[in-house]
Amino acid sequence: MAPAKLNAETLATQIREGNRASLARAITLIESRKPEHRLIAHDLLTILLPYTGKAHRVGITGVPGVGKSTTIDQLGTNLTATGKKVAVLAVDPSSTRTGGSILGDKTRMELLCGDPNAFIRPSPSAGTLGGVAARTRETMFLCEAAGYDVILVETVGIGQSETTVADMVDFFLVLMLPGAGDELQGIKKGVLEIADMIAVNKADGDGWARARKAAAQYRAALHIMRPASPNWSPPVMTVSGLANESLDKMWKQVVIHQEKLTATGELQAKRSGQQVRWMWSMLEDRMKALLRENESVTSLLEQVESAVESGSMPASVAVQDIMDSLLNSLKNG
Repeated sequence: MAPAKLNAETLATQIREGNRASLARAITLIESRKPEHRLIAHDLLTILLPYTGKAHRVGITGVPGVGKSTTIDQLGTNLTATGKKVAVLAVDPSSTRTGGSILGDKTRMELLCGDPNAFIRPSPSAGTLGGVAARTRETMFLCEAAGYDVILVETVGIGQSETTVADMVDFFLVLMLPGAGDELQGIKKGVLEIADMIAVNKADGDGWARARKAAAQYRAALHIMRPASPNWSPPVMTVSGLANESLDKMWKQVVIHQEKLTATGELQAKRSGQQVRWMWSMLEDRMKALLRENESVTSLLEQVESAVESGSMPASVAVQDIMDSLLNSLKNG
């Protein structure tokens, strides 16, 4: 059935019943840029909102080659073995020229791919800030409404600002390689400042000693930083996703973090703040789209942009001309 023909109430019921095909259709729907799909997605999210918010929301980042997919595959399998339902929102790099992406996470997560209690959704980042798909937040809500207990968001992890990811999850995990290297392996200091935990991966075989040394260096780095939360000091530990070493201990820290922040009321306040910032972010996106879709403004944009570029018009004057054109168009339209 084509997404445009779907009924929001019917689709919501199917999602609540755990229908994976309907969940996949709904995600495709919210990722669509077609106006008719946006309307259905709006109704769907409104219906399902009361059924969201009960999952552990965890963002996982790290440089390429750190073993994110392997670690997530094994961690997710450990969690489903305890009876939990796990959704993995794996964001792939998109081509800046074509917008295409590899979308190969399902092949990299062989264990979870065949697990009936796991749902993997690769989505192209399409140039979105922080390496996260534009509709990842909505996808997360849909998965929660479908009964998934754990939502793992795997980011591109190419050294960009990952604050967008941290601002949609409860817990932000940064994976590191053994051997800290120069400038913390290209991970910006800002990422360490928003990390809720650092896990040095590949702490097995020959990498064990180097992993312990790296962990000590990261503890020292975190020691001089102010924690993002007054109720939580980010731990640093060594793990091995490939060998399934200490992943259970790592997850225990996620649970302890949620329990502590829930008890103090910080978690609810954090989620509420995230929602408000998300609203403003979407409003800004819609306003930009409105500017570019308005015929009166479109005809003016290229003209004033050239004038600003050539230095014949101040940017502030250009902005005022554009806004005046938009307001007049809306007033007369």
